[in-house]
Amino acid sequence: MTIELFREDGYLKHCTATVVSADSCGVCVDQTVFYPLGGGQPGDTGVLIRETGQQLEILDCCKDRDSGAHLHIVKEGALMPELGERVTLTLNWQRRHRLMRMHSCMHMLCVAVPAPVTGGSISDGSGRLDFDLPHPPGKEDLEQRLNEIIQENHPMTLSWITDQEMQQQPELIRTMSVLPPMGGGKVRLVKFGAADLQPCGGTHVANSAEIGAVRVQSIKNKGKQNRRITIEFAE
Repeated sequence: MTIELFREDGYLKHCTATVVSADSCGVCVDQTVFYPLGGGQPGDTGVLIRETGQQLEILDCCKDRDSGAHLHIVKEGALMPELGERVTLTLNWQRRHRLMRMHSCMHMLCVAVPAPVTGGSISDGSGRLDFDLPHPPGKEDLEQRLNEIIQENHPMTLSWITDQEMQQQPELIRTMSVLPPMGGGKVRLVKFGAADLQPCGGTHVANSAEIGAVRVQSIKNKGKQNRRITIEFAE
């Protein structure tokens, strides 16, 4: 199992690690700052620097379904590092920070639209959530409300509860289509001040104001009571 350094500190930009395996599926190390694809958030990109100084571009990061190990996907044909080799992993930080801002924005959107979430995804520069709503909200009113919540500068804090405690508090789960990361004995809760509290395994900014100004790109009907709201950065 790969140690996920980003779970405690999403602002870590690089780390040293030991290669556990390296093959056509990817490079697995004992610890990483790279977030793997999951929970609607894309996997991180960046570089792996070998002991020789050779740099391998990391195109994506994902989890092996069987072992749970993080696979750092490198370009086809790259000279793979050796088993036991010490390497340095460095994030494409600008991209990661944009993803952190947008993921945090999705939490604020949950506050602005108090309805069950039926799906969602995040990309570089935009994100969307699907809500179980009979009627879509007004675009301008929603945009104003969302930016007001963001500008309230809600500090982000992390805490942990047991799987059992999570099962006893189902009201904390906002996303109906994605279950919280359970099974490891504990669940991480992400709190933004007095605004939002929910289980989440993604990466987030230190306070809501760091998200910056956003705009409502679109509000679409995706079913009888399914409203898809897409958000993008205003600048």
